[in-house]
Amino acid sequence: MNTTEDFSYSAGEFVNDTLMENVTEIQIISGHHEADEYVEAVIVPILFAVIFLIGVIGNTVLIFTVLRNKSMRNTPNIFVVSLSVGDLLLLLFSVPFSSTFYTMKSWPFGEGVCKFNEFMQTLSVGVSVFTLTALSGDRFIAIVHPMSKHTGKPTLITVGTVIGIWILSIMLAIPDAVTSKEKLLPLYNEGNTTMAIAICMVYPLDMEPAWYGKFHSMAKFCVFFAIPLLIIAIFYAMMAQILILSSREMPCESVKDSVMNQQQKRQVQARLKVAKVVLSFVFIFVICWLPRHISILIHHFSGIEFNMFLHVFKITSFCLTYIYSCVNPYALYFLSSQFRKYYNRYLFCCCPKQYGRLSTEQSNMYHFNSTVRSTTYTGVVQSQSMC
Repeated sequence: MNTTEDFSYSAGEFVNDTLMENVTEIQIISGHHEADEYVEAVIVPILFAVIFLIGVIGNTVLIFTVLRNKSMRNTPNIFVVSLSVGDLLLLLFSVPFSSTFYTMKSWPFGEGVCKFNEFMQTLSVGVSVFTLTALSGDRFIAIVHPMSKHTGKPTLITVGTVIGIWILSIMLAIPDAVTSKEKLLPLYNEGNTTMAIAICMVYPLDMEPAWYGKFHSMAKFCVFFAIPLLIIAIFYAMMAQILILSSREMPCESVKDSVMNQQQKRQVQARLKVAKVVLSFVFIFVICWLPRHISILIHHFSGIEFNMFLHVFKITSFCLTYIYSCVNPYALYFLSSQFRKYYNRYLFCCCPKQYGRLSTEQSNMYHFNSTVRSTTYTGVVQSQSMC
């Protein structure tokens, strides 16, 4: 590798991870074939266009469904709407800018958009992961302490939690907006002319201290991935333990209490379905975001020389983070019969009369209704043997 290539590759190590360390620069350095460059320049923007279209439609319909129908305005749906708003903002204000990176050899939007793009990406992932954590906590309370959901002002508490999530996410996204800068990187000399491209960088070459990039990437992995998932895992482990113990405490029942116990079982099953839906959301988040975090950590800590596998892995992980922003509404379509009926009504314009008379007695999130139907129900934890 000659002197110019050494400089370019060194500079590329600091390039904005979200912008894939500038594919064009890497292609020039590695002698990437023009046909492969053309494939990326065509396929990736088309994929981003599909993600944009599907994501905007899905999240818009989800938000409209909850706001339009009073029966859908309950605690879990408040979190789900917050999740969709974060995804929708990312799709509207980040995808169009990021997708053009693969068709243009230089960042064309200036430093202001560079800062805003980084801010929106960090804000969106913060809202997503913290909302999933709050949803898991909500399901833990609903299953382990069901009566507490009907004391005090649960809706007000939920709204306050959502506002707190957004404030926290905004605060955590500010550093990315502050440090991101547009920089010109020289690629090679052609005669007396230095060729250069503009790149949006999270960690500029002259940033002090030099270890900030490593610290920041590890901090983001812990705050936006590892710690929330650990908390979610603890919630689900405790839920599983309580449900197992409860099932052992109810081996049989008397005839006169059979009706009450059947109702308890239905409510427990409904809450379990909700917990499974939330767990599905968490699983989707892990699948879509873990590769991205791995890619960033490899970039900062491994010291592995750039190769084609890492190049493809970075592009794939980058696309997966945006795919995540459009999958949750469609996951709900398959997991929730009530959401599916509303989606059919609004999204596919299927408006038979039965869609206008959806039952408000269906369960929460799977049917998103957390109303306890019997005041005699005291929760899974308090259930005793009827022998």
